Amino acid sequence: MVQMFLSLLVISLTILGFFGTVESRSRARMYLEAQCQSTLYSDLCVRTLLPYTTKYELPSPQRIAQISLTTCLAKARFTKAYVDMIAKQYNKTKNPGEYQALEECLHQISYGVNQITQSVKELQQMGKDGEEKFIWHESNVKSWVAAALTDSITCIDGSLGDEVGSKVKSMIKARLLNVKQLASNSLGMLNRFTARHRASRAIKNP
Repeated sequence: MVQMFLSLLVISLTILGFFGTVESRSRARMYLEAQCQSTLYSDLCVRTLLPYTTKYELPSPQRIAQISLTTCLAKARFTKAYVDMIAKQYNKTKNPGEYQALEECLHQISYGVNQITQSVKELQQMGKDGEEKFIWHESNVKSWVAAALTDSITCIDGSLGDEVGSKVKSMIKARLLNVKQLASNSLGMLNRFTARHRASRAIKNP
């Protein structure tokens, strides 16, 4: 009897734990869906942020912008490494047209990585060194992320051309498209954070 009771207790606790986890994940998803609704790629936005959201911690708008931008940087670096590997392979085949097209795209991706890296550092400073510099940091982040977004689009639409094989091109474009979408979402999250920041400042200083 005691053993049966203990077994039922364990099962009950397991079920309660399961539904508690589902409830907390559902709450987190609803919160993120509200945060991401203004982005162009809202499903991707939610998937990006959900692993960083727990039952006990719903990230602030600034934290959400930081996570989004840091994820974009990680994907951009991964794409750069991938294109660099492919370019080296093409260079060994002594095909000047293919190699040049990949090198041009790689140059744009590298520039984009640098821009996003600077943006991540700049975003971390927002709000730390006075309100008077907040707008300056904001302008830098938006400009750099927008430039990185333009670089990805340019590489997707033009740089690869017809010299690169269709299979390789499609794989590179898929990775660049992911970077482009993450950069776009990062801008959306940044705009949401800065809008809420200004609103809170207006309430404190009517």
